[in-house]
Amino acid sequence: MKRIFWVLLWIVSLLAMVSCGSSAPASHFDQVTKNGKIVVGTSADFAPFEYMDENGNLTGFDIDLIREIGKRLKLEVQIDDMPFDSLLAAVQEGKIDLIIAGMNYTEERDQKVDFTDPYYSSETVLLVVESFSDQLNTSEDITKYRLGTQIGTTADTWITESLIKTGMMEEEQLFRYERPEQGGLDLKAGRIDAYAIDDIPAANIAREMGGLKVIRLNEESLEAKPMNIVVPEGDTELAQAINKVLADLEKEGFLKQLEEEYIFSAGQ
Repeated sequence: MKRIFWVLLWIVSLLAMVSCGSSAPASHFDQVTKNGKIVVGTSADFAPFEYMDENGNLTGFDIDLIREIGKRLKLEVQIDDMPFDSLLAAVQEGKIDLIIAGMNYTEERDQKVDFTDPYYSSETVLLVVESFSDQLNTSEDITKYRLGTQIGTTADTWITESLIKTGMMEEEQLFRYERPEQGGLDLKAGRIDAYAIDDIPAANIAREMGGLKVIRLNEESLEAKPMNIVVPEGDTELAQAINKVLADLEKEGFLKQLEEEYIFSAGQ
């Protein structure tokens, strides 16, 4: 009797092992689809792409875009606002499913996460006070000034790699900020001489704060770069699903409408 019991127990255990081994783990995209919700990370300090309006509502080019993407993928969109420099870690750790925050592709970032097709492009410029009269054409021209930038941005990387690590300027000359408006305020107060930031947000800050202007350098490394949505590394299903929607939105003129609403209408 005992022998029969143990034989039956062994068979049940074997069947359970076979059953578990035969079912492949669900992909990240499968889990998102099953949940019916996608958690998006952004940094709402980058107008006109993502920012809080006068009523405290999250809005902007990127926000409207990701909500439309979620709608077409039949997913509820939850948007979490967090510091820009924490976004990559958040998607790597699974705290969020993707990032939309005016983020540019870089080889360094590509080692940690994956990118969708681009949906817009931007270039790095310098924001200075209107009374600034010095001629700035190349990176060498700015090495004698105090520069500001947002932590973790491509501008931060460019200054660090091209100017500081090469010995062209001192580390003490660079001031890093969590949010762009902090740099704008320090610029107006004279605590820094120039602020490196993407062109469209730079024009937005200049218009909102007043007394500031934009300078473009003749540097190939600062020319227009694509903005992409960031997904977890290896998540090709999610990237492909988003790419298909992006292609449809481009074809339908939806991206152009966002450009008209958030960029051209603001006088960019």
